[in-house]
Amino acid sequence: MLIPFTKMQAQGNDFIVLNALEHDLPELSQDFIRTMSERRYGIGCDQLLVLLPSKDANAAMRIFNNDGSEAANCGNGLRCVAHLLMAELDVQKVSIALADRVVFASHGKHGVRVDMGPAVIENQSDSSVEVNMGNPHTVFFEAIENFPEHRNVEIITGQVADHVYIDIIERGSGRTLACGTGACATAAAIWSVEKHHRPQTIEMPGGKVTVSGDMNQLILEGSVAIAFTGHYYWEIH
Repeated sequence: MLIPFTKMQAQGNDFIVLNALEHDLPELSQDFIRTMSERRYGIGCDQLLVLLPSKDANAAMRIFNNDGSEAANCGNGLRCVAHLLMAELDVQKVSIALADRVVFASHGKHGVRVDMGPAVIENQSDSSVEVNMGNPHTVFFEAIENFPEHRNVEIITGQVADHVYIDIIERGSGRTLACGTGACATAAAIWSVEKHHRPQTIEMPGGKVTVSGDMNQLILEGSVAIAFTGHYYWEIH
């Protein structure tokens, strides 16, 4: 079976996009996802994104980490998929349904922007803030030896005014160059601690994004790019 795909990246956070709106796909088994996502035996990616029909939006999106586990939200993935949908539909704004929310994306001054919805502060201490963006994050204000394996982790390594530097460890994908929901969680953590809602520039190893809005509606904006397109051969047993 030849499967059309688009390989995209946002700040080095890379994705395989499969379009089930236009093409038949095999069963989204863990073996299929792991093999396609593996960088030596497959195409390679941090997350595999699948576009599906939706009654509530222009498309629905499922998100799979490269270990085969499913994720609930992906800010950079949403921006990449929005870029494709806006080009295919010839529109300036699209809606994308996730498991727990519908988000809206459009073109911005510095790339693609997406309204990510609310951030919920679940716990806060002197050293970290737990933030839920539809997926769970823990933002640390300094590096520690042991990180929670069941959450996405952002470590603030520097901050100059509203320009923040972070490192990222994603649940199900390991260390990545960027994470959109992680950038949002970092901004929300800073807003919660510093009691303000000024826009934040979040710089990650792969590049930078901006997060603005407030705790009820975070807006993520940054550049996205198509790396290449092609067909992947999957042998159905």
